[in-house]
Amino acid sequence: MRWSQTMNANALRAYFRAKGEETGCLAYRARMHRFFAELEPSLSVTEQNLADRVRYILRSNIFGDAELERLRREAVPSSDGNATAGNAAPLIAQQTANVDAAVNIPFVVDSDDDGIVPHELEKMRSILEESMLETRSMPLENRPRLPRIPLSKRNRAVVRALNPMLVTYLEASRDLCETDSILFGAALAVCRIIGAKLPMAGRATQQGSAIPAWRKRIEDRIAKARALIGRLTSFRSGNIRPRVVRTVRMAFAGTNISLSQPDITQKLTERIDDLKQKIAAWGKRIRRFSERSRRFNQNRLFQSDQKRLYKSLERPEVCGAGPGPDQADTVAFWRGLWSEPVNHSEGPWMEVVASRSASVTPMDPVTITPEDVAEALVKSTIIYTVLTLLYPLMYL
Repeated sequence: MRWSQTMNANALRAYFRAKGEETGCLAYRARMHRFFAELEPSLSVTEQNLADRVRYILRSNIFGDAELERLRREAVPSSDGNATAGNAAPLIAQQTANVDAAVNIPFVVDSDDDGIVPHELEKMRSILEESMLETRSMPLENRPRLPRIPLSKRNRAVVRALNPMLVTYLEASRDLCETDSILFGAALAVCRIIGAKLPMAGRATQQGSAIPAWRKRIEDRIAKARALIGRLTSFRSGNIRPRVVRTVRMAFAGTNISLSQPDITQKLTERIDDLKQKIAAWGKRIRRFSERSRRFNQNRLFQSDQKRLYKSLERPEVCGAGPGPDQADTVAFWRGLWSEPVNHSEGPWMEVVASRSASVTPMDPVTITPEDVAEALVKSTIIYTVLTLLYPLMYL
């Protein structure tokens, strides 16, 4: 369908009439579609197509500023030329007041009224209560990770509509944990209302793949090289199955080496050795990169959380997970082991040995003086010199 200038103007009239003086409405698309159907009853477009067309008209500058202002005044007679960006703050304050009134007063307003309609507020309130009830009994480690919400008028309007609803819950909060649960539930409700993508339940604490992409690529190369070594070794041992022969031919492709050459065994050995050297080099690269990555992660963790770094360096076999022994029990155990005298049961053979040794005359005490040490060193030096001179003569 080709849009004419009149259709574009009617689309903008429906847009300005649906939006009015508000800039953060949520339900303007349905009203805009209804107003456009009244202006163009012969056209059949969806809400999404009409919204996309209006967005295209505003971005493409099909109409000038004066023409846009004229269409705005025709659609909303109460708006004047002063309702521009300079009056953004009064409009926001007025919008907030309208939202507060809509939240606190449960009555059905006209469909042409600007702002968030009451049935949307009730739906948002129910989503908020469900989210808060869900997160109240949820452990901290199981909470889903909230995404970054883009800054837009629609998202800002949702947040402004939910803020007054939190007053009752925050006033009844008893501690910081409950306040944190309320705020997290409100943030989760905002994400669900605007349709933000949230992680699936049960995946909040799951970690991604710890193996980096470069290591996977190198490991794939090593696996393929090992498989090729196995095929080449099998062919060298006499296996001439078609699949093995085809793999060997692919291994020597582009090298002008034929399988019928007399030195094919030597070529196979050289090719296998080459692949083994490549595997060793790739393995060394993995170890080098892993060591660098480990140092980098430890340095970064040291800057952010030193306690967590030191805890990760502890060996689990040294630092057990269970409670440690009591200090008093430990002292009593070792004191009873070494301090109390024990009467050992000695065999009869020890008495026989003791009776025989009683008649042995004890050896005189030996006293070593510095002169004795010097004399021993002189003798050992003379012996070493003589042996050094006589050792070559033994082979003459």
